[in-house]
Amino acid sequence: MLMPAPSALIRPVADADGQSVAALIAACFAEYPGCLFSWDEFPELRAPASWAAGRGTRMWVLDGHGAAIDGCICATPDGQGAMELHKFYLASALRGSGLAQELAGLVFERAHETGAQSIFLWTDTRFTRAHRFYEKLSFARQPQTRLLGDISDTTEFLYTLPLVTST
Repeated sequence: MLMPAPSALIRPVADADGQSVAALIAACFAEYPGCLFSWDEFPELRAPASWAAGRGTRMWVLDGHGAAIDGCICATPDGQGAMELHKFYLASALRGSGLAQELAGLVFERAHETGAQSIFLWTDTRFTRAHRFYEKLSFARQPQTRLLGDISDTTEFLYTLPLVTST
C-alpha cells in the first residue's frame, strides 16, 4: 500500500510535548462516554521522547497551533517480527483530512525498514470510527480481545495486517 510522504508538520516527539500529547489523548477520550484520561495510566507522557528511545519505539507528533499537538502515533517492534502501531490519536477537526494516512504511513515505513512481517494494534471497542479507518488500511479485526483493567473499564479489539515482503 502506497502512503503519502510525511507532511512538514509531522516530526519526532520531544519530551516537552508530553503535556500537549496528554491533552490530545484526553480530548479524544472525552468523545466517548466513560472513556477517561488519567496521568497514572500514561506516565510515559511525562517524557515521551525518552520513553520511546528507551524501548526502541518511534513516536511522531503533528504540530498544531501554538504549543498544541494535533496528532500522534507510535511504532514499536515486538521482537518477534511484528510492529505495533499504538498511541494513534488525531484531533477531531482533522479527521478525514488525510493526515491520519500520513501518520500511519510512518508506521508502515518503519515496519518496512525493520523487516517486520506484520503490523498489529489494539483499539478500544468504543472507537468505531477508528475501526473503519483501520479496515480501510486493510487491517483485519481478530477474534481476540483484552481487558485493560483501567479506570475506563476498557476492552480492546486486536487488528492485524500482514506485510508483503520482497524476496
